[in-house]
Amino acid sequence: MGERWALGVDLGGTKLEVARVDGDGQVLDALRMATDVDGGPASVEADIARMSRALWERADSPPVGIGVGIAGQIDGQRGQVRFAPNLGWREVPLREDLERLLRVRAVVTNDVRAITWGERLHGAGRGIDDLVCLYVGTGIGGGVVSAGRLLEGCTNTAAELGHIIIDLNGPPCTCGNRGCFEALAGGWAIARQAQEMARNDPSAGERMLFLAGGAVGKITAETVARAAASGDPFVTGLLENVSRALIAGCVSLVNAFNPCRLILGGGVIDGLPDLIDKVREGVKRNGLPAATAGLEVVRGLLGANAGAVGAGSLAMEVFG
Repeated sequence: MGERWALGVDLGGTKLEVARVDGDGQVLDALRMATDVDGGPASVEADIARMSRALWERADSPPVGIGVGIAGQIDGQRGQVRFAPNLGWREVPLREDLERLLRVRAVVTNDVRAITWGERLHGAGRGIDDLVCLYVGTGIGGGVVSAGRLLEGCTNTAAELGHIIIDLNGPPCTCGNRGCFEALAGGWAIARQAQEMARNDPSAGERMLFLAGGAVGKITAETVARAAASGDPFVTGLLENVSRALIAGCVSLVNAFNPCRLILGGGVIDGLPDLIDKVREGVKRNGLPAATAGLEVVRGLLGANAGAVGAGSLAMEVFG
């Protein structure tokens, strides 16, 4: 009998990663590819199965199970993807399909909830029973651990942190509301604001346009981060707005959940690491003193493999 391990799957709109994850949250082996969004659920499931079998063949023991983290709303009882906007999936029986294809037990959850559990077991939240994990990427997602338990909610949609409303009169969000957290501070919102600024003042936005290859529509949050790193003053105001929105959202989360630790991660945080200090200072300044007295604001530690490690760790927890 070889080492006990699980398959961890990070399924996003652009990247698919499958990893072998052990009981310590270590990645033993991994495969990555672009997500075949156009091929639909059947094609993506076939890719997951093929990559999983390849990893299995390179191991000396079978997996205890497979965990999948996916950006979307999940029926936790059935392992069904209710809606995954980045993939265009609705009502996909992912757990059932993968168990049929691989003949191993499967668990399916929201991607950032998986990351939250991984950070709690093996990363920046190790040993902490009360924490909030906030991942700021293209959108904003999160997870909440309270008294050592990952919150799920009545219908398994707890911690849709990107859709708490920061500004009732704010910009429209993809969910249909206005002024959501991610509509003010998510990667797509940063890109939208930067594109508007460049259109209104092309000469002042020259640096961003250069970094984007001269096309306004190709300005992304990464472009903004690169412009900021080069000292471009044009993005200063934009990033100040983003930091204020992040502070406002994080103050609400800290006041609501009273975590011992607030863990920040995701592509926007990776590209703009100064935001962590700004959030730390802003939350301490504006949060309720009783809620912030024992609070630490830290960066996530799982890095680029966070999704796969979190999903694999969940499978180890459930089946191992």
